[in-house]
Amino acid sequence: MAKTVAERSDVIPVLAEIFRECGFEGASLSIIGEKTGLGKGSLYHFFPGGKEEMAAAVLNEIDTWFEDHIYRPLREVENPRAAISEMCHAVTDYFHSGRRICLVGAFALDNVRDRFTDQIRDYFADWNSALAAALQTAGHNETEASALAEEAVISIQGGLVLARALGDPSLFKRAMKKAEERLLA
Repeated sequence: MAKTVAERSDVIPVLAEIFRECGFEGASLSIIGEKTGLGKGSLYHFFPGGKEEMAAAVLNEIDTWFEDHIYRPLREVENPRAAISEMCHAVTDYFHSGRRICLVGAFALDNVRDRFTDQIRDYFADWNSALAAALQTAGHNETEASALAEEAVISIQGGLVLARALGDPSLFKRAMKKAEERLLA
């Protein structure tokens, strides 16, 4: 039996986990309905554009979280070392210490990438830019700050992929520790 959901925003976190678990193509409306407890009519009421609108809403939710918890604190910082350290801890928590995949990264690698090009590009560009800004505030020149920021995001994303591929979340924790040490050196 379908359940009542008061608002569209109530279903977005569930959709995010469905897309993480099944991918965009594998997340059929049948699976989405089963896991959300919503019938197709309710799903289309909240998301008239179907699965593509659902995925866009999830990506917007992720972007909002990262803007609020990662990008803005890095850009509007008085103590860049503390902000960088907090970024590392917030990222570790967000990705459940390497047990949760990066949905934006997964979409970037999938054939769905072209449907969400701007959102995927902006996620990574904003992260690099915000981290580089904090590193410049910490005293690095622009070139060095950009290179360190890029290296850190690569390390984080690579750590997530490797932890998931090998079923060993400790790989992500080590990647985060090394990234933090490198950023704060």
